[in-house]
Amino acid sequence: MLSQEKEPTPYYPEQGHNICEDAVYSLLPEGLEPCDARVLFVHAHPDDESTSTGATMGLLADSGAQVDLVTMTRGELGEVIPRELKHLEVGQPQCTDGGQVLGEYRSGELREAIQSLGVHEHLFLGEGVSAGKETPAIFYDSGMVWGADGRPEANPQASQECLTRTSLDIQVQALMRVIKHYRPHVVVTYDAGGGYGHPDHVRTHEVSLEAVKNLGGTADAPCLLWGLEGDYSSEDNRVQAVIDGSVARKREAMAAHRTQVIIASEDSYQFSNLVVQKISARETYRLIWSAPTATVVSASQEKKR
Repeated sequence: MLSQEKEPTPYYPEQGHNICEDAVYSLLPEGLEPCDARVLFVHAHPDDESTSTGATMGLLADSGAQVDLVTMTRGELGEVIPRELKHLEVGQPQCTDGGQVLGEYRSGELREAIQSLGVHEHLFLGEGVSAGKETPAIFYDSGMVWGADGRPEANPQASQECLTRTSLDIQVQALMRVIKHYRPHVVVTYDAGGGYGHPDHVRTHEVSLEAVKNLGGTADAPCLLWGLEGDYSSEDNRVQAVIDGSVARKREAMAAHRTQVIIASEDSYQFSNLVVQKISARETYRLIWSAPTATVVSASQEKKR
């Protein structure tokens, strides 16, 4: 009798499990009060802002900071949880639009979620102030497949119009226009590994880093660029920021993403693969880039605030 190969269990890093002794507890540069701060978050898909950085965004909003959000795609290739909406999922017989209607539906979920997070303004890359002569109006979800090790791999059937197959330079220029418009003191995205490794998360990191570096030395450059920490490494010598944020805002925002997220309990959730994950108030970041004159707030300085 032939044995069936077991499906790999998807892997997600656990946020806030490992804290460095010299970690800092603010994303803001020294000398900047939260009520005066402008912070721009750059995410790949609807739901990422809530599941990955929702506690941080909620805390910043509660502190009076201006929190803005750029989302790179509309999540057209994601799986759909509710049975009554399953026909919107790419690959289902009833879905013949490549996920366009699903992307529109998830845009609506995102609008609800960002209200819970206290977001000031939101746009998708390619629209509004990010638009340009050569910039597509929409960058499509690249999708992904789970590898044998439980880690994401590139989707072999990704469209040529998806985020990871369109011009990096065009995406960088579009994000630079956003940064010039909002003039954030701080930009927050993913670290190089893209959090848990989704190809669109990795591309979002690349776009964010190049955009900030290109603006370095100009009046439009932010002070700091942080990346959401993925796998912890004791050999990583970069500054780690630990944010104990608003779990209430985070949970409420996650619940808005009904097509993608199941709130299993007060402190746990699941995606469509049903892997149980913690709804954590603690989110950790690594410092990716800083302006020459910018310094982070030390733990001792933060206690004095």
